[in-house]
Amino acid sequence: MKINHQSSLGFLVSLGLSLLSNGLAAQIPDVVQQPYVLNAGLESRSISFENPTGGRGEGGKAASNLGAGRKGAPARDIKPGETVTLCDMAGPGTIRHLWITMNHDPETLRACVIRGYWDGQTHPSIECPVGDFMGMAHGKVMAYQSAVHSVGPSAGMNFWLPMPFIKRARFTFTHEGSKGTPLFYQIDYTLRDQHAKDTGRMHVMFRRENPTVLKQDFELLPRRTGKGRFVGSIIGIRSLGEHWWGEGEVKAYLDGDQEYPTICGTGSEDYVGLSWGIQQTPYFYNGCSLNQKGFVSMYRWHLPDPIFWQKAGRVTIQQIGYNQGLFERQDDWSCATFWYEPVPSAPLPAFPGVKARTANLWMEPAK
Repeated sequence: MKINHQSSLGFLVSLGLSLLSNGLAAQIPDVVQQPYVLNAGLESRSISFENPTGGRGEGGKAASNLGAGRKGAPARDIKPGETVTLCDMAGPGTIRHLWITMNHDPETLRACVIRGYWDGQTHPSIECPVGDFMGMAHGKVMAYQSAVHSVGPSAGMNFWLPMPFIKRARFTFTHEGSKGTPLFYQIDYTLRDQHAKDTGRMHVMFRRENPTVLKQDFELLPRRTGKGRFVGSIIGIRSLGEHWWGEGEVKAYLDGDQEYPTICGTGSEDYVGLSWGIQQTPYFYNGCSLNQKGFVSMYRWHLPDPIFWQKAGRVTIQQIGYNQGLFERQDDWSCATFWYEPVPSAPLPAFPGVKARTANLWMEPAK
């Protein structure tokens, strides 16, 4: 079979999103792989402070010193303790892109929280610090691109996974830090998408153990019941001891697995597609965007190689080191984990408080 490879990036994006759709209700036409289909039956919308409702003909009405419609509301200053609604729209539809930029010091990126609510549920299905949700652990901005995120050197942060909804999508931004920040954002979405009732909704949770519990595997995804699909994690490690930390194996417990999993990896750096230690090498579906001063931010996206469950799913990773032999160890681990499951869905695990989230973050060198 002869394949006509056009640009490698375009091919990989199309492939990743096409494979992702296997776990969701298929969208016909595929807006990525079939950009030439003009009768898609979809409406294009976008929400920002310039058009907070996404309504037709409602964008850019605010006035600046240049007059009405001349960059009157590109951003807002968000005070500590303040919550703002980023979007609240009726479906059916699909959020297709989220862009955010703001103050990008480590504390602010870890203290500010995105929460997402699907189809009228009162508890969030997304609850995650902004920095981790947008692709970086430890609050350290690193410019890189993957299948899920693209991040610029000054924290232009993009999220690309599709987020379908049927009745309603509501996102909030809460500032739990100590100093204010400007907030710029844009949510691009379509309406009139055709989704089955059991279409997976995006779920995102954040966990941190500082330090981990000796001989107890760190949970990337605590047990979820019903059907679902594990997409992957942004994993942060802060080494708390000497020697190599990354011999722990990832384990996926699926549909009745008890003591032993169906899927078992071979090591921490092996899980993110690297080898013989960790290297600062970000790739499309796997890699490491930060490996400096004992801080590691790595990721793995199961888009070409999906992990599904029908009854229950759980994903863990061990904390095992090496020094002339394997040994159990404790380090500072965090994760932002992404998966799809239908709604109604169970509440997320308890969310760490701001002090626990912001302790021992990356510190920029003094200028």
